[in-house]
Amino acid sequence: MAGSIPYYTGTIKIPNFILESGEQFDEVQLAYERSGHENGPVLLVCHALTGDQHSVGTDHEPGWWNGLIHDGGYIDLSYYQVITFNVLGGCNGSTGPSALGEDGIPYKLDFPKLTIRDLVEVQFVALNMLGVSHLKAVIGGSLGGMQVLEWGLMYPEFMDAIFPIAVTSQFSDYAIAFNHIAMKAIEQDLERNQGELATDGMSLARMVGMVSYRSDDLYSKRFARGEIDGVYDVESYLDHQGDKLARRFNPISYLRLLEAMNGHDIGRNRGGYRKTISQYRAPVFALGFKKDLLFPISEISRFVSGIQECGGYAEFYEVDTIFGHDGFLVEFHKWGPFIQEKLASLTAKAV
Repeated sequence: MAGSIPYYTGTIKIPNFILESGEQFDEVQLAYERSGHENGPVLLVCHALTGDQHSVGTDHEPGWWNGLIHDGGYIDLSYYQVITFNVLGGCNGSTGPSALGEDGIPYKLDFPKLTIRDLVEVQFVALNMLGVSHLKAVIGGSLGGMQVLEWGLMYPEFMDAIFPIAVTSQFSDYAIAFNHIAMKAIEQDLERNQGELATDGMSLARMVGMVSYRSDDLYSKRFARGEIDGVYDVESYLDHQGDKLARRFNPISYLRLLEAMNGHDIGRNRGGYRKTISQYRAPVFALGFKKDLLFPISEISRFVSGIQECGGYAEFYEVDTIFGHDGFLVEFHKWGPFIQEKLASLTAKAV
């Protein structure tokens, strides 16, 4: 980080962690980033599918939300402290399929299936080990937004507010269908390679994701049927995106996290949707993006209205964009001020 803003990265080891399925790890490790005012209100940022703990990053390697979170930013690091973990099952320093099991051999496909609630619980334990007993807010988009919604239910008194971004209360059949194609590509590639990591399936899975993350208008505007030597520009773009992710992301981590996303349903084992949304205690500030195929704004609006009808406090902010789902990673000027304003309102109430 530039200037005098404190910035740390590290790992924390958590003993005897039991998954929702009942499977147990003798020890798991979470990699984390911690940045901002050392005595400031603490915000937890949860990352999306292919993200990692580097939401802020450095001057030389800016993080994936650096446009939102920086010194003087919409989330101002001169005032707030921000913590982000690489999720359990990830591949950037946290325990995942590439980590060594008790037998000293990488887990690979033996790595157990996870739920969104597993990802949240282990972060809760890690925060307590780091000395954090309360959060000003939990913020995240997509897979990160799923975690945010679970935070508000699993630990309702632990934060002052939640900001679920580009996420709905349950993962839709339409979204699961995209994930199914991506998972099949990886599984068939692994089978062809006797379980060894292969890049072709991962690359194809990423291409499927890229089609669903952005809108038809954006593709038309960006590529306009351009081509070079018989290859359409959009084809070259997808090939590049697929190859780029395949070089850095573990395909079995991708599988396990897609499975966790497929299982996302806040009403599961809680008595159903209506009963569940009445359990939110912290204010809910939800954001949705126009043309989001995976998490439609109509569903996010319905979720917010439902909380209001149950007597809870919730607001919905609709972002006008042609980026679709990926809007939560760009155009911060369109929605950063909403985050800034609502965080400031929480601070004002606390004074």
